[in-house]
Amino acid sequence: MALELFEDSLGDPRNAAALAAACQIAYAPAEAGAAAFEAEFGMQAQFISVSNTQAYVAHNADHIIVAFRGSEGPTSIDGLKDWLITNAANLLVLPEGRLGSDLAAAGVGARFHKGFVSAISDIWDPLLAEVDARRKERDRPLWITGHSLGGALALLSAWLFRQRFIPVHQVYTFGAPMIGNVDAAKAIDRELAGRIFRYVNTPDPVPLLPLMSLVSNEYSHCEKVIVLGSAETASDLIAYIQSTAGEAVAGLLTGEFSEKVWGAIKGKVAAHLLTDYRNLIH
Repeated sequence: MALELFEDSLGDPRNAAALAAACQIAYAPAEAGAAAFEAEFGMQAQFISVSNTQAYVAHNADHIIVAFRGSEGPTSIDGLKDWLITNAANLLVLPEGRLGSDLAAAGVGARFHKGFVSAISDIWDPLLAEVDARRKERDRPLWITGHSLGGALALLSAWLFRQRFIPVHQVYTFGAPMIGNVDAAKAIDRELAGRIFRYVNTPDPVPLLPLMSLVSNEYSHCEKVIVLGSAETASDLIAYIQSTAGEAVAGLLTGEFSEKVWGAIKGKVAAHLLTDYRNLIH
């Protein structure tokens, strides 16, 4: 039986379960991914890959799904290291270049993570062309989703689609890091009010990243969060790093201490796995 999406239900766990499955497929190579979208959703799918950024655009008569691939693979977060830890403060910028004006529309104070903006910039032109072509064939709800890094790209793409007057029906992310500062997050919340659903597995450390330091952070999430797992297991990264790395919690994450922080995060990778998220959604 094909997985279903329920257009008239905002934040429905059935939609979350289906889109988490789409995120899992996004890790597959082109031929296998297309076959999986056909088998599990009854959808045709186009694989788009530019540089190190990949996404599927899948569609049937009723829906269009954009599913972004996460970091290197569903069992590793090593590919996120430089973007989440190294020079995180320096990477919070007002974007320039081709997409700079679209992102600047978030407001004077909005700043975005340079690495995530670079990644969405790589794939944006063919992604926009594919989605636009599918919408011209038939006007259908556009769903956007992603796990890990893919969740960050899902949010950025949703903002960019809206700047091109393309309606975004709902956005579901799983274990996504923060993509910008408070002003950026608030702008996205306003633009997509009631349509963003951010799933967080409580022991997963990645949604707490990027960190500029262990005591202060200018990065922020969009408001709506759906918590999976018990509150008792919530990830308190600062306390965890204190106990694991045995270091003072002060200053920027640089050098040897940065490596210890990353080692502690990797030690909790199981909670970041998409399979863990899928098992918890019901």
